[in-house]
Amino acid sequence: MDQPVGKTRLAEEQSKHLQKSLGRFDILLLVVAAVISVEVLGQVSGFGGETFTWTLILAITFMIPYGLIFAETGGAFTEEGGVYVWTKMAYGRVVAAITSLFTWVTQPVWVGGAMAFVAVETWSEYVGHIEAGSVGDYAFKLAFIWITVTSAIVSLKHGKWLPSLGAILKVLFLTFFILVTIVYGVQHGFNGLDLGFFSPTLAGFLGVTPLLLFSFLGFESGNSAAGEMKNPAKDVPISVARSSMIAAASYLLPILAILLVVPVDQITGIGGLFGAIATVYTVFGGAAEIMLAVSAMVFCFVLVSQGAAWMIISDRMQAMAAADGSFFGGFFGRFHPRLGTPIRVNTLSGVVATLFMLAAMQLTGTSSALFGVVLTIAISTFLLSYLLAIPAAVRLRTKYPQTHRPFKVPVSDSGFKVLGAICFSWILIGSWVAIFPGTLDVLFGLEYNFEEIWGVSQFTFEAFALGTLGCILALGVVGYVRGRKVRDAGGTREVIEDEAFTSGV
Repeated sequence: MDQPVGKTRLAEEQSKHLQKSLGRFDILLLVVAAVISVEVLGQVSGFGGETFTWTLILAITFMIPYGLIFAETGGAFTEEGGVYVWTKMAYGRVVAAITSLFTWVTQPVWVGGAMAFVAVETWSEYVGHIEAGSVGDYAFKLAFIWITVTSAIVSLKHGKWLPSLGAILKVLFLTFFILVTIVYGVQHGFNGLDLGFFSPTLAGFLGVTPLLLFSFLGFESGNSAAGEMKNPAKDVPISVARSSMIAAASYLLPILAILLVVPVDQITGIGGLFGAIATVYTVFGGAAEIMLAVSAMVFCFVLVSQGAAWMIISDRMQAMAAADGSFFGGFFGRFHPRLGTPIRVNTLSGVVATLFMLAAMQLTGTSSALFGVVLTIAISTFLLSYLLAIPAAVRLRTKYPQTHRPFKVPVSDSGFKVLGAICFSWILIGSWVAIFPGTLDVLFGLEYNFEEIWGVSQFTFEAFALGTLGCILALGVVGYVRGRKVRDAGGTREVIEDEAFTSGV
């Protein structure tokens, strides 16, 4: 049946260029490639044994209700654009424009300002040395960024193979690491861990929550390409369920493996995972160095595929927002008639990622400090988008009760709202901690040495964080105003809510 959402004339025209090429397995691999963030494993493990405890707690109290909410929503509302469309249906274009922008901009910020740095650091350490700040350093990061962009530009029929292969290699990489860790432990013993080591603390909770939420979010992201799925109504709920289970195992088991073999005081955001890998690979004797180099190359490929998956997903959502008059209108709201991809938004993502990479290299200090700061910026924008997306998904349950739901969470509407409230509360805490780290610690009387933890002053951090958020909001305002011509052109169907939100804009 038709979805109860209005489209502009341009959005209707561009939808005709979409090519249905994603089957159930493709969707699963695309989501796994995007969501499982191997580069944060070292960062979260730096909080010690309680990282495992908090990961388990969030998997139960956040990921399960969150997965249920979006499995139902994703199977019921299957237009290209995903979260943008859902938020528009619930609250109108203005709110949808903000949600979409924060979701989309996270990806180029993350790819250019965090993932590219992790990749070059790993390559330099284990494959071939690259001097920090050298021409080779810049060239590596630029190549990393634009490979992800190129994979999003080519047709989805061909471009999906990069994230698909990356997803398979990611799971194999983590599985191999866990198996080798077991062998190492049998031969050399593990760190002395007891129940006290895993005891959760308030300080650990405040430190690790944003990172874990960031790692668990995104299972509904495949719906951004729902118009290119063969059977989204049936395939999306199954893909959400399967990918969430894979993700839970992909975080819990490697985190435990890292804690078993690497002293906590030696775990860093960039070196934590490979510090553990280097330790356990001693079981290979003289071949350890070669195995490390091969693993580092696989790891870098996995990071490229991860960035590519997010570029494919988020760029489509933002292109549909543009085609709907919510982001600079017609220019960015076009899909290539032959490739079926939003080339202009893809290119914009590459430019934003490049600019953020250049800015990050100039404004922050060491690689380790840079990684933590930039990752937190990406976390904050992503979490903020869910402060709108989760209430929107909950509202769709009661606002459009007649819409067919191939999968429906077996709870009442009130129960569905409770699930949403639980998820929203987690996101609210995570958002505050990401944007204003240390404030809740001080409020609860905990010691918090900002510069020692982040490697930069609190002023530098907040200037970077709030400055980034301010620029994004300014971009959103300008983009929405410039999209008025597209909105005024209308379409065959319009929703009432838009009249209230767009008056005077």
